[in-house]
Amino acid sequence: METKLYVGNMSYDTTEIDLRTMFSQAGTVGTVDIIKDRDTGRPKGFAFITMENQVEAENAISMFNGKSVGDRPLTVNIARPREERPSRGGTQNGPKHRGRGGSNSRY
Repeated sequence: METKLYVGNMSYDTTEIDLRTMFSQAGTVGTVDIIKDRDTGRPKGFAFITMENQVEAENAISMFNGKSVGDRPLTVNIARPREERPSRGGTQNGPKHRGRGGSNSRY
């Protein structure tokens, strides 16, 4: 069964190819998902990597957790399940202001 790893404290210059090449030393790499800021598109410094099974995931942890890549020690561990988040819809985002106001109004 595939096992997902969290890889943190990455250099912002680390690419999918870099991660795939490195983690393939521990076993078969499935997906590599570098997390990026939704507004800027820039990497956030962490990724999720899927290894083929638990044994290969544990090999990757022992090989790469704490290893310096780009002068930064990586954090590698089993990914935790995603936590449920409240919906972003409705009025949870605060009041909605209508019309113009303030000193910038032309009318």
